[in-house]
Order: sequence, then structure tokens, then C-alpha cells
Amino acid sequence: MFSTLAVTFLLLSCKKNKEYNSSVLADLTVEFDQVAGSSDLDLNTGSYTNAMGQSFNVTKVKYFVSNFILTNTDGTVYTVPQDECYFLIDESDLSSHMPLLKVPEGEYKTLSFMIGVDSLRNTMDVSQRTGVLDVSGAAADMYWTWNSGYIFLKLEGTSPDVSAPGNIFKYHVGGFGGYSSPTTNNLRTVMLDLTSGGTAKVKSGKSTNIYLTVDILKILNGTTNITLGTPTAEVHSPVAGEPLANNYASMISHDHTEN
Repeated sequence: MFSTLAVTFLLLSCKKNKEYNSSVLADLTVEFDQVAGSSDLDLNTGSYTNAMGQSFNVTKVKYFVSNFILTNTDGTVYTVPQDECYFLIDESDLSSHMPLLKVPEGEYKTLSFMIGVDSLRNTMDVSQRTGVLDVSGAAADMYWTWNSGYIFLKLEGTSPDVSAPGNIFKYHVGGFGGYSSPTTNNLRTVMLDLTSGGTAKVKSGKSTNIYLTVDILKILNGTTNITLGTPTAEVHSPVAGEPLANNYASMISHDHTEN
């Protein structure tokens, strides 16, 4: 009986070990669902309140995510190749909400990525910045020509507490640390433990989706509670955007994984 149990255990172990083939790349989607606290985010029509008690609505939310890294349950780490790891999430464009990654088959317990565009890609020749990074195309409104760098995140809307024309506020955050000398660095890394909400079991021929929630209220509420319209209704520089970057570092959380 003991030998029978041993053989059974060995067979089960072998089957488990052969469940994934790490030499095969398979599809993994990462879904970014924008919310405002416990409410869905509705552009233009939704009404929300920040930590300072100010009501506002949102007309635009766009941000870059990049440099995806996953850790397998066996401890191996996979870094998505540079040319395949830049995505622009646009709340108004549903097709942008689910970036598709190609990763080796396996079970993944952690996911990390960057909010923004790293200094290496920021300083590459324009010919090497294509797709969502094309400053004459998809990224045309996500790039500062005056500052030669990408805008990492845009949050725009209106609030009766903003005295600017149309009660409009515009928060544009960028800054990768500077070219020849150090400047404000508003790149932020998000590190997520997937074990509580479910590890990602990636295998060729099946769908796996890591579902993330992005709480835009946390852009305004956090390390620094932002008062809309004070000291200004618009942010367009790395220095002024740093408090917002410190806040948005914690706006993304793992909800669940669909295997």
C-alpha cells in the first residue's frame, strides 16, 4: 500500500510540474478598471467628492503604464521586453483598458509595473518611440514639447470650487528625472501581491486576466490632500506635479484574477 501511495504521489507531482511549459509564451491581459472610491467612474456625468469636501466631475483620465515584471510561484522573474511593455490607458477608450502581455506559461504571484514612461525611452530617438509613444500620433496630447518629455498622467474635470474659466481644472503630471542634471522624478512603481485575489495561471490556449481597480480619488486624496483650484487650477510642470505623483502611486490595487 505504501508503494502504491508513493507511486501515486510521484505521478501527481510529475503532472503538476508538467502543467506549464516555460518555453511557451502565452497571453495574459491586465485590466485597468477606473473607479472613484466605491463608485464607477463616469466621465462628464458622475459627481464625486475629494477629501477636502469639494465636489467635482471628471472629463478626462489618461495615463501610461510600462515596464511590467512578474514573479512566478517558483521564484523565477519574467520581465516583459522593453519594446512590448508600454500602454496608454484612456478612460474614454474601452479598447485601451486591457493591455495584452506575452509571458511564459506559469503561475504568477506578483505583478509590478511603472506609472509613466522611463528615462531610457523618454530619451530615445523618436524613431524608436512608436505605437502609444508616437508623439505625432497616439501620444500627441501626452507629450510636453517645451519640456521634451511624456506626460505620465492627465486628470481633468470641473468643480464649482475652481474659479478658473469654466470651473475647469487640469492636472498633467510628468518628469522622469532630467536629461543632463537631476530634476523631479514622478515615475512611480506599483507592486502588487496577487495571492489574496488569486494568482495568474497562464497557459497557452486559455484566457487569464488580472483585474485591477484604479481609484482616481486617490490622485487627489493621499499623502497630500489636493485642494482643487489652490494654489492653481492647472498643473503642467514636474515640480508642481510631485504631490499628485506621490498620491497616484497607491491608486491601483488588485481585485481578482480570472483564470
